[in-house]
Amino acid sequence: MKTAARVAFTAGAALAVTLATGIPANVALAQSAAPSPMSSPAVHSRLDDIVKSGTLRACATGDYKPYSYRRPDGQFEGVDVDLVASLAKSLGVKPVIVPTTWKGLMDDFTAGKCDTAVGGISVTLDRAARAYYSNVVMVDGKSPIVRCADVAKYQTLADLNKPSTRAIANPGGTNERFARQYLPNASLTIYPDNVTIFQQIADGKADVMVTDSSETLLQHKINPALCPVNPDKPLQFGEKAYLLPRGDDVFKHYVDQWLNLAQKTGEYQGVVDKWLK
Repeated sequence: MKTAARVAFTAGAALAVTLATGIPANVALAQSAAPSPMSSPAVHSRLDDIVKSGTLRACATGDYKPYSYRRPDGQFEGVDVDLVASLAKSLGVKPVIVPTTWKGLMDDFTAGKCDTAVGGISVTLDRAARAYYSNVVMVDGKSPIVRCADVAKYQTLADLNKPSTRAIANPGGTNERFARQYLPNASLTIYPDNVTIFQQIADGKADVMVTDSSETLLQHKINPALCPVNPDKPLQFGEKAYLLPRGDDVFKHYVDQWLNLAQKTGEYQGVVDKWLK
C-alpha cells in the first residue's frame, strides 16, 4: 500500500472509530499508529549470550565452605557449585567456575568476567547498588565460633567487644565489616586465608571469629574442638543470594524461576543436606 493510501485508510479507520465510540479522531489516529506490543523487538539478555556460548560462567571465591571450596587439585566443590551445575543443565550449557576474591568480587562481576556470582554471597545494599540479586537462596545470620571450652565466655556481643578478646576475620567481605562495626574494642586480626583461619582459633592464636551460622556448624563438624555460639540465635540477620547483571530482568526472572522450582521440588534441600549433614 502506498504511503498516501495508507494515511487515507488510517484516517478513515479513525473516523469510523470516532463515530462508533465517541473517541476523538486525533486520539484514535494516534492509537492506531502506535506499535503493537507484539511487534516490539525482543529484549537482548545475558541469557541469550549464555545459551549461544554454551557456558555459564560463575564467579566464586573458593574459600568458603560449604558454599564454594577450591580443592588442592584446582577443582571447585560445594553447595553453590552443585547448584550452578543444576542451573547450567537447565539451560543446556556447561558450568564454568571463575576464581575471584572477596575483595575483588564486585569489580570482577561488573567487569563482565562472569554471568553470575555465587558462593555464600550475603545480601548488602552496596552490592545491590551495582548488581541485581536473585531471590534469596538462604537466610543465614552472623554467629561466633570459639574453642568449645570458651562458649560460656562469649554469649553476647558485649562479651565479644572487649579489649581482652582476640577476634579474627577474613578480609574484604561481610565478616570483616561486622568485626569492624560491632567489635571496635576487641583486638582484631585480619587473616588472609579463609580456609585455615579457623585453625588459628583451635591453636589458641585467636579467640573468636564471627561468621555465618551455617559456616560455624560446618567448622564444628570438621573440627569438634571448635563450637558455634547460639547459631540458632544469630547476632545479625542475613540473607544469601546470587549476583546477576543489573538491569537484566529476563535473566533474573529465569534464575528466580529455576531456584523456585529447585526449592519446591526438593532438589535444593538435597544439595544443602549433602554438604551440611
